[in-house]
Amino acid sequence: MHIVAILALDGVVPFDLATPEVFDRVRLADGTSPYEVRVCSPGPGPVDAGAFTLVTPWGMDALDSADTIVLPGRADVTAPIDDEVIKGLRAAAARGARLVSICSGAFILAATGLLDGLRATTHWIAADDLARMHPAIEVDPDVLYIDHGELATSAGAVAGLDLCLHLIRRDHGSAVAAMAAKLSVVPLEREGGQAQFIVHEQPPAPRGSTMEPLLRWLEKSAPAELTTAQIAAKANMSTRTLNRRFREQTGTTPLRWLHRARVRRAQHLLETTDDTVDLIGDRAGFGSPTAFRDRFKSVVGISPQTYRQAFRSRGAAAAER
Repeated sequence: MHIVAILALDGVVPFDLATPEVFDRVRLADGTSPYEVRVCSPGPGPVDAGAFTLVTPWGMDALDSADTIVLPGRADVTAPIDDEVIKGLRAAAARGARLVSICSGAFILAATGLLDGLRATTHWIAADDLARMHPAIEVDPDVLYIDHGELATSAGAVAGLDLCLHLIRRDHGSAVAAMAAKLSVVPLEREGGQAQFIVHEQPPAPRGSTMEPLLRWLEKSAPAELTTAQIAAKANMSTRTLNRRFREQTGTTPLRWLHRARVRRAQHLLETTDDTVDLIGDRAGFGSPTAFRDRFKSVVGISPQTYRQAFRSRGAAAAER
């Protein structure tokens, strides 16, 4: 059982605190849960969470056995952090635990010194403060999350959910992560390198209700050859308007979104079928085996064959049931 400890400190942001609950929603093909979620705090008193206080069932000893430790953000990023917390996090990292921050939780992780010399992110509005307070960290305010393997940081709370789903996919494959995303009623397609949503001088009007049908159509049409002009015609927009509105809502372009949708389809087929890699590339909508391999590696970081070797046993179990 993989234990996920969520560390709640005074001033914790309730949204950030609730985000990693997604780990509790994960189910494997046999219906079992691979994660146990434990909310902990230094104690002994209740934790100030702004609109309410909470008493956690676990103390700092929960860090001793945790495989993943999630650090939600706090309302005041300059608030002091107890030495007990710093020591506990450093000890957990030293024994191999994975440390993950959500939003301004990056300030807690940064205080341990573990991010020194590394690239990290946080909510864009706090990025300058993080860079000023921790100059040894390369702060990137333009991405949703950054994963270094045993250390990971994310932007705002929704980006924290993106990161949690990414870690679930890394642990158990895309099919398991996709089901967790569906249960949370969120998409799985947003990637860490996408731009954060930054406040415009005049914020654009919400367009989720108009873009959602197009995204569903693109998902279904991913195996087909599509151009930006064809997508724009489907949306009844000019290509320029499509690109602008699409980026506002998804952080990427229609064709890049489509490429990632094809890669996700290929991941599922690699996990759950015995089809050859070339056939999977064709079924996913790539024009040639070379294009498939290049695009897959650029998005996933490894080749299709290597991905199959890593995740085939998990996917095969799902397919056989």
